[in-house]
Amino acid sequence: MIDCRSKLASAHRIVVKVGSSSLTYSTGKPNLTRLEALVRQLSDLHNRGLEVILVTSGAVGMGLSRLGFSRRPRNIPEKQAAAAVGQGLLMHLYEKLFAEYGITVGQVLLTREDFTHRSRFLNARHTLYTMLSLAIIPVINENDTVAVEEIKLGDNDTLAAMVASAVDADLLIILSDIDGLYTAHPQTDPHARLIGEVTEITPELERLAGGTGSRFGTGGMITKLSAARLAMHSGMPMVLAAAAADNVLRRIVAGENVGTVFWPCSRLENKKRWIAYGSAVQGALHVDAGAAEAITRRGKSLLPSGITAVRGEFELGNTVSIIDPEGKELARGIVNYSSQDVRLIMGHKTGDIERILGYKDYDEVVHRNNLALL
Repeated sequence: MIDCRSKLASAHRIVVKVGSSSLTYSTGKPNLTRLEALVRQLSDLHNRGLEVILVTSGAVGMGLSRLGFSRRPRNIPEKQAAAAVGQGLLMHLYEKLFAEYGITVGQVLLTREDFTHRSRFLNARHTLYTMLSLAIIPVINENDTVAVEEIKLGDNDTLAAMVASAVDADLLIILSDIDGLYTAHPQTDPHARLIGEVTEITPELERLAGGTGSRFGTGGMITKLSAARLAMHSGMPMVLAAAAADNVLRRIVAGENVGTVFWPCSRLENKKRWIAYGSAVQGALHVDAGAAEAITRRGKSLLPSGITAVRGEFELGNTVSIIDPEGKELARGIVNYSSQDVRLIMGHKTGDIERILGYKDYDEVVHRNNLALL
C-alpha cells in the first residue's frame, strides 16, 4: 500500500536540489526572484527546527555569463574556468540572501570520488553531520573546477541523492523546470498526464525520460529517475516538482499533492548501498541465465561456473557490474579475484579453482554479502 503524502510532514532532515534552469535566465544571469523565494522557503523550514541541506547547480552557467559566453563551450578547461568564476558568484548570492534571515551557510564542494573512496565518503558525511549540528545549512555543489567527469555528466540530481543517502535524510526534493514526471512530453503531447506517484522505476518509465531542456543545464529526466532509484533504495521518498511553483517546499513538506512522489522500496543496508551507488565500477562480469536467476531470485553468491565473459581489468576488492544474458546490469559487487584470474576460472566449478590458479582463497567470485541488486 502506498503511504499517503501526509507522511512527508514527518520529515526532519531534508535535502533540496535545484537545477541551473531554475536559478538562471536564458541569458545565464541569476534569476534573483527565484533565488530569493528558494532561500526564504529554506530559511523558514530551518526556523521550524528542520535540518536542511541545499544541493545547487548554476555555477557554470553564471560563470559563462560573466565571461561572455552565450552557450556552454565544448572545451573542458573553459568549463572549468567558468565554474571557478561562477562558484564564487553563486555562493556570494546565497550567503547574502541567507544572511538576511540570520542563517549561516557553508560551502561544500564534492566530486564522485568523495563517494567512491570509503574513507572520503565517511569524512564527508561526518562534516555534513557536524554542520547540521551547528545549525549551518550546507550548500553543496560538484567541484567542477577539477572534476572533469562530473562536468561531462553535470549530474547534480545523482549528487543530491548520494548526499541524501549519506546523511540518512528523511526526504529528497528535486526542484526543476518541470512540475513532475509525465506520461509523455508535456510540451509536445497535449494528452500528457502528470504521474502523481511512482512505486517502481520500470523500463516503461525510463523510456519516458527525455533529454536536457536548457542550454545552460546538463541534467535531464533520466538523471532524475536515477536519483529516484537511489533514494527509493535508500528508504526515503523523493519528490520531483517545479521550482517556480508558489511555496513549493512548504507545500511538499505539508503533504500537499505537488509534483511526483517516488515512494521508497526495500532499503539497502549502508554497505550495499555504497557498493550499488557509491563505489567506482572497474569492470563487468557477464553471467548465464542460471547464475542470474540464482542471484536475483534466490539470494546466492556468484560462482565461477556461472560467468560467461569478463570485461575490463580489475583487482581483488574492486567493484564490478554483473550483466545478465540480455545485457542488463542486474547487480554490482566486490570481487574476490582479479580479472586475470576470473578469466581463467570462469565456467569452471568451485572445486577446480585451486587446480587452475594454484590457490583458492574463496569459493565465490562475488559473495552475496558484497553484492547489491539493482
